[in-house]
Amino acid sequence: MITELNQRSREVFRQIVDAYMASGEPVGSRTISRRLGMSLSAATIRNVMADLEEQGLLYAPHTSAGRIPTEAGLRLFVNGLLEVGALGEDERGTIEAKCAASGRSLTDVLNEATTMLSGLSHCAGLVLAPKTDRPLKHIEFVSLGPGRALVVLVNEDGLVENRVVEVPIGLPGSTLQMASNYLTSRLVGRTLDEARQEVLREIDDQRTELDEVSRRVVEAGLATWAGNRQDGQLIVRGQARLLEDVTALSDLERVRSLFETLETKEAMLRLLDATGNGDGVQIFIGAENVLFNHSGCSLVISPFQNSRDQVIGAIGVLGPTRINYARIIPLVDYTAKVIGRLIG
Repeated sequence: MITELNQRSREVFRQIVDAYMASGEPVGSRTISRRLGMSLSAATIRNVMADLEEQGLLYAPHTSAGRIPTEAGLRLFVNGLLEVGALGEDERGTIEAKCAASGRSLTDVLNEATTMLSGLSHCAGLVLAPKTDRPLKHIEFVSLGPGRALVVLVNEDGLVENRVVEVPIGLPGSTLQMASNYLTSRLVGRTLDEARQEVLREIDDQRTELDEVSRRVVEAGLATWAGNRQDGQLIVRGQARLLEDVTALSDLERVRSLFETLETKEAMLRLLDATGNGDGVQIFIGAENVLFNHSGCSLVISPFQNSRDQVIGAIGVLGPTRINYARIIPLVDYTAKVIGRLIG
């Protein structure tokens, strides 16, 4: 549709969208005239605005002379007129530092990345954490000093989980190696839940080749993953930012409804489906996504993949439809790539 607009209409439309995204207020012809200088008169701009409204790209929210873009107008702007910005070295460094996995579990990293995205975008950040019920291929205990050890667990998707556990002080390295070998022999090719049940049953029946100290280490390692959610987890940070543009009670109710929707398992499945059907960053404006069709929100989200290029999760930003797409798209894209490298 962008090709159907002449150069003058494109420029007026671009200026209206830019002004609306900056202020959140309806934009009038005088505002556009000032932004364009003396190139177009206010009367000419009003005629162009009327044409754009007739095409369904603008609408008047009330009786004022100002106009704001419709969701169709915003989609046209994002697809045809948006100039996406580039991240600076400092921002890329911040993202990589926040996503660093050293000594932290994947869930902790994703929590930190979501909070970071919320702060950088001034919107809500969200992430669909990957499932944890994939078969395992490796487990290892690594000494961290007196009384502490790191448990490293790797599943077939290449996801790495690191957890710190307490162990007896003075524990020899041979005991940690024995615990690692014992668990690896029973974990590989099975889900964690399946392996836990068998190992704990062996320990209860005293059918293991482990001594008492090694059994305590094994039980501590298994306990670190007890209660893990097997169907993934939707993490949302910065929800309060969605209330900053709320000016009416009806708006507040829509946002409250959105909060409730985000708590459901259905939300996780729909988000993953939405991102898994395309490459790279996906942008959903208002009613384009059934999850947000009554909330007046936009979602910029990108999947991340495992070492076999399978989509196992997604991370993104949720905000009002007038979010700064040019800034947020590269933020989301780069963060998803960093997490993908971490997982791979």
